[in-house]
Amino acid sequence: MKALQYRTVGAAPEVVTVPDPEPGPGQVLLKVTAAGVCHSDIAVMSWPAEQLPFPLPLTLGHEGVGTVAALGDGVTGLAEGDAVAVYGPWGCGNCFTCAQGKENYCLRAADLGIRPPGLGAPGAIAEYMLVDSARHLVPLGGLDPVRTVPLTDAGLTPYHAIKRSLPKLVPGSTAVVIGTGGLGHVAIQLLRAMTAARVVALDVTEEKLALARTVGAHETALSDASAAATVRDLTGGRGAEVVLDFVGAPPTTASAGAMAAVEGDVTIVGLGGGTLPVGFGALPYEVSVASPYWGTRAELIEVLDLARAGAVDVHVETYGLDEAPEAYERLHAGRIAGRAVILPNG
Repeated sequence: MKALQYRTVGAAPEVVTVPDPEPGPGQVLLKVTAAGVCHSDIAVMSWPAEQLPFPLPLTLGHEGVGTVAALGDGVTGLAEGDAVAVYGPWGCGNCFTCAQGKENYCLRAADLGIRPPGLGAPGAIAEYMLVDSARHLVPLGGLDPVRTVPLTDAGLTPYHAIKRSLPKLVPGSTAVVIGTGGLGHVAIQLLRAMTAARVVALDVTEEKLALARTVGAHETALSDASAAATVRDLTGGRGAEVVLDFVGAPPTTASAGAMAAVEGDVTIVGLGGGTLPVGFGALPYEVSVASPYWGTRAELIEVLDLARAGAVDVHVETYGLDEAPEAYERLHAGRIAGRAVILPNG
């Protein structure tokens, strides 16, 4: 089968032919319908060899949707042809956090060598992929696979981040979304669907701000050195109760802290390498700073339910498998509005 692989440190990913996978006991083989392209992959491909926690080559793609092609021994509850979405942050299924459904925070995954698809295990940008357990599959329930596949990360991750701050997103509050790309433009829609907060979107180009307005942002502004002052002006000096930073670079994390209100939440989601000092006087009183990771399987089910209700609709650009390297180039250059989706069997 064809697959997009990151094969050499520092090199661009390439389409190669690899053996067709076969499901072992407890595993499920999917024929991939759609796979998402994410900035996280670019971050991984920028790491030096000593920082990579897994061997190469690696089949990319941690957002996947497909149909069940074959079942390993002992798998129940699924049938060939079922349309499913892949829950990506695989855990052991048995530890304290996994018992709560929080496999994204599995306490034993690293020790057991369990890694997400596309981030250590073979991913979804291929004609077929292996899923380690049927519990990591969620029925699509009639949803369009192309528009649904980004929700497995670009929907689930902001949903998890927003749920943390729901008590603060009351009428009269302000939520700021920094970075309105793949995750950010979904976060805007989730904020509008789940809260009464005013949503302010920040990004570096007018094109991206136009998308933010299209999907529901009340206010937009350039993400520059004056962004924090702009937000304080919009809020009468009060600041934002919730700031969601989907870039995570040093300039944006600094802005996020500077625009937060007293008792506000700053959530750093992006992998841009920025940090935010916490200590008396460093931030407004009682500001909480968090860096969450992905979300729970139950939350993925909730996100898909929101999609069925029409509350969220991902802006996508589609590419064939042979065009996948180009999709990564365009993403790295900031030329994709929304999410790039690969159709391996399209």
